[in-house]
Amino acid sequence: MKTLVATVGKVRIGSGFPIVIQTMCNTHTDDIEGTVAQCIRMRDAGAELIRITCPGLQDVPHIREIRDRLRAAGVDTPLVADIHFSSETAIAVAPYVEKVRINPGNFHKNHEEACRQFSRLVGVCKEHGTAIRIGLNHGSLGERITALYGNTPEAMARAAMEWIERCIQEDFYNVVVSLKSSNTIVMVEAYRLLAATMQERGIVFPLHVGVTEAGNGDSGRIKSCVGISALLQEGIGQTIRVSLTEDPVRELPVARYLADRYDGRLFSSMTALSLEDGQAVATYDAPSREKLLLDVACDFGKRLLDRTLDDVQLRGCYRDEDGRTVSIEDSGLGEYLRDELMQAARRRFYKPEYIACPGCGRTMYDLQAAFEAVKARTSHLSNTVIAVMGCIVNGPGEMADADWGYVGEGGGKVSIYKGKTAVLRHVPDTEAVDRLVELIEQDSTSTGR
Repeated sequence: MKTLVATVGKVRIGSGFPIVIQTMCNTHTDDIEGTVAQCIRMRDAGAELIRITCPGLQDVPHIREIRDRLRAAGVDTPLVADIHFSSETAIAVAPYVEKVRINPGNFHKNHEEACRQFSRLVGVCKEHGTAIRIGLNHGSLGERITALYGNTPEAMARAAMEWIERCIQEDFYNVVVSLKSSNTIVMVEAYRLLAATMQERGIVFPLHVGVTEAGNGDSGRIKSCVGISALLQEGIGQTIRVSLTEDPVRELPVARYLADRYDGRLFSSMTALSLEDGQAVATYDAPSREKLLLDVACDFGKRLLDRTLDDVQLRGCYRDEDGRTVSIEDSGLGEYLRDELMQAARRRFYKPEYIACPGCGRTMYDLQAAFEAVKARTSHLSNTVIAVMGCIVNGPGEMADADWGYVGEGGGKVSIYKGKTAVLRHVPDTEAVDRLVELIEQDSTSTGR
């Protein structure tokens, strides 16, 4: 798919250029020393773009100071300011970063006013050479769009096209677009619809691809690879982020794997494959457990999402950390990866489905520890979707698919949601996991689930 090219500082995103990998700081933006140190670690780990949250106007001087310190230290990795709701913050920070990430539909409840504010931002970005990422997520489309099209992939694509048309009217093309979801089926369908619509329009902007709130560990990596690889195989995606609820530096090896694989610099360790009646039997000779995990997710994720394949059997071997050969079948890893793959592609659920944001400067509690505690206490549940979200700004919207939600309020407090309704607020974070588990178990007893 041939796209326009966006210029983000020294980085080019679009047709004719390699896939760009990026990540996002989870430090507080007013912690200038900590954010600068984390950015340097990210640069050293291979990040080609670095995103930093900018929650309000008070954070614009912090972003400027972070940029100045990084440039003085010889770090020229482009910076992206992550904006939620405030067009004034976006306009104020745009001169000091190489890109701003916005959802312009959130600028104002009145669509015409949101358009006016977006035009002001475009004018500033034109003046300073700043790129824009129009970033729409499944859970944050706004009432106007969902009233017309529901909370659907079509709604996501149509919402994006409205802002794309505004960019064209403004003669502004330094733009990247994203349509993320924690649901791999929704995410892939939304991007496909948008790509097809832009191609019909005759102007195709580069796409930032990712599975949002993918979680952590093996599950987060497999889920991310299933969704992202399905699109990269079709030429959809010019820049990627793997969103893990871990140290953000740990996202980068997975993103690099995906970029290298779909830019033709890396190949699967699968040595044999047989297909019959929707069943696959695959044999691997992998140099590591991690490579095996990523290869399997990319080899079969798209087929499972598209339902051209129904089941996978894994055979062969991999090398452990000591270089010893380990049998995939005898170790039980084959069955485990099969279960994880089926869950990531939403074909079969063998454990709870977890939605967890990676955390950012808006997160006001130990998100990673809370997520691990929630997983440890709820792992026995099945057919349940549980979200652990870092802040009240994003949480309620982004956990659109969840049965239950654990959302940080700040100040050591947590809100607990059942579906889209807050059933408990201001729960001390020392008690919140217990209260969540109690509510889930009470609901399971009353409904017989």
